[in-house]
Amino acid sequence: MDLGLTGRVVLVTGATGEIGAAIATAFAAEGARVAVAYHTDKAAAADLAEHLGAVAVPYELADPDSPAGTLAEVAERLGPVEVLVANAMRWGRRRGPEERFEDVAPADWSPVIAENLTPTIRTAQHAVAAMRGGGWGRIALISSHVAVDGHRGQEFYGATKAGLHGFARSLAWDVGRDGVLVNVVCPGLTLTRRVSTGLPLALRQRETDRTATGRLSRAEDIAAAVVFLCSSANNNITGEVLTVAGGR
Repeated sequence: MDLGLTGRVVLVTGATGEIGAAIATAFAAEGARVAVAYHTDKAAAADLAEHLGAVAVPYELADPDSPAGTLAEVAERLGPVEVLVANAMRWGRRRGPEERFEDVAPADWSPVIAENLTPTIRTAQHAVAAMRGGGWGRIALISSHVAVDGHRGQEFYGATKAGLHGFARSLAWDVGRDGVLVNVVCPGLTLTRRVSTGLPLALRQRETDRTATGRLSRAEDIAAAVVFLCSSANNNITGEVLTVAGGR
């Protein structure tokens, strides 16, 4: 199947993480012109860009001017962004088992809201402006199973990811007739290095047992879903949330 991505300009934010890197790699394999956006790990972004024949660009969730600057730099170096994958995120402080929700100070949770949701909307605004002009565009917002399943201690993070679902659903109506499709990819627990080393084996096995496929997703599974939704092979799927979690 020809995905029609050869020469398309793709921006992946949060590209130095394992899922982001897998997404960037998958687009590069399809012949896309990829920009990998990073926050702090400039060296990792440079290495990834060199490996993929891509470009590395800075992107700062906490800086309200960063989305415009990043999109402008990509346009100057590669051309206007035609595919946006919004993968950058902020975890925030995970509260302890004895700390109650009502005792969490606003200073601990308000940056999570401000930096996970608002910058994604700002970035999409700048990307859509170029996509409408070109009559074609794809946006994939990377969510989390926490938005659907919930998780103790992740109320604020979950709120921001759930916000992406509503945002995509409505944005799809605004841009659909201009050839722009907007979707959310919602990974379940994914077997990244962070999960492999930080989550006890018993918990990983419990989650594995709950999947129809008998395995946790890998970063490459998430990337495959994103690439399809952001390709020319997808002509009429928009405003949807695709869960990649082995049927869980």
